[in-house]
Amino acid sequence: MRTLVNVLRLAMAIAIMVAIAAQLRSVLTAGTFVVWNFFGYFTIQSNIIAFVALLVAVVVGIRRRRRSGTDWTVQLRAAATVYMGVTGLVYNTLLVGGSTDIAFDLQWSNDVLHKIGPVYMIVDWLLFSDRGRLAMSRIWVFLVYPVVWTVVVLVRGATDGWVPYPFLSPSQGYGVVALYCIGIAAFFALLSVVVIWISRLRLIRV
Repeated sequence: MRTLVNVLRLAMAIAIMVAIAAQLRSVLTAGTFVVWNFFGYFTIQSNIIAFVALLVAVVVGIRRRRRSGTDWTVQLRAAATVYMGVTGLVYNTLLVGGSTDIAFDLQWSNDVLHKIGPVYMIVDWLLFSDRGRLAMSRIWVFLVYPVVWTVVVLVRGATDGWVPYPFLSPSQGYGVVALYCIGIAAFFALLSVVVIWISRLRLIRV
């Protein structure tokens, strides 16, 4: 079972990186590439984090070492699950059919980054028990990064007018932006609580 789990994680990690590389190539070809903009998308950053978390999980799995909930590798995998979950939800509720300043025109890449990847990360965390129990007090670990990302995006939006997603655009008024931020922050916190609670389950032992 452990070997199968490692293969699945490695395959997903490769799929994520291939999807990012293909999208990057498409953007470069279109001549719309701005490095800080492309890598400024939460989608790209969360998928890179998931890629790293999956590779780390594979290495830990090969070594056959079970990690406690205080171990950084477990917390990294949990955080990646939260971020990918939010990526999937926000894209499939607020952004489908929307537009950005970069043409994310590869449908298969979009599916990997916004649908398949998020679903896999959540299922992986739910099913495979090679992680220790996380303490609810560690919820802040998962919230630091999205808070910093949001602050940077809002500062950029106020200074040079660039935002990665239309619902964060200051042109619609900061009151509306604030409501979106509060709603997404609440979902971050809720999903973090769920991920921490799931860490207590032992469905498939690996």
